Order: sequence, then C-alpha cells, then structure tokens
Amino acid sequence: MVSEVPLDIYYTKEHEWIRVSDDGDIIIGITDHAQDALTDIVYIELPEAGGHCSGMEEFAIVESVKSASPIFAPLAGTITAVNKTLEDAPEQINQEPYGSGWIIKMKLDDEGAVDGLMSASDYLAMISE
Repeated sequence: MVSEVPLDIYYTKEHEWIRVSDDGDIIIGITDHAQDALTDIVYIELPEAGGHCSGMEEFAIVESVKSASPIFAPLAGTITAVNKTLEDAPEQINQEPYGSGWIIKMKLDDEGAVDGLMSASDYLAMISE
C-alpha cells in the first residue's frame, strides 16, 4: 500500500508533517507512513501548551502495540495548542493523520525556517527507497 502524502505540506526525515496555517503558526503531526509503521496507536504523551522547543527536540511520545516512538519538533518555537482529544482517542492519529490526528501547533521563532524542510516529492522519494 502506498502512503498518503499531501502535496501542500512539509515533511521531515523523522516522518513528521508540518502545515503552515493562515496565521503563520504551524501544525505538526506524524505522517501516514509513520502511523502505518507503528500500527495501532494506543497512547500519546503530550506536552503542555506554552512550552518552548528547540529544533529537533523531542516533544511527545507515541505508543503503539508495537513500540514507543518519540516525536520531534522540526523547528524551534513555542507550543500554542495541543490536541488534547488524542488523550482519550489516540487512534485518531491512525485514522486521520493529516486531519484530526494533528498533535501540536507552534509559533515559530523564525517563520522562514519552514523553507528548509522536505517537500512532498522529497519525502515520497525518501519513503520509496
């Protein structure tokens, strides 16, 4: 099965996706490829809103029936919102990784930093290897 890879968002080598919202903040989740590899997600340890992350700092842990995996902030910024619905329904990450399965929103220290992330075509090439 081919993983879903929306063309209008950014990606990381660690399988996070990043969508820039209308207000300039970013929304972060894990990719369809990542959730498929993890299989059934049963728990997520979420951060608190208001905290600051440096680039590539671990901010959450996703646990599945197979393993526990850290989730990294792809860029430096302040967490502005956390998807608390995942506490009671972590399976949303499996069901809608690019929709209701989002994990956090951040205000970036440098909004232009997203330009250094992977494009959809770059990410597709990486997961196809």
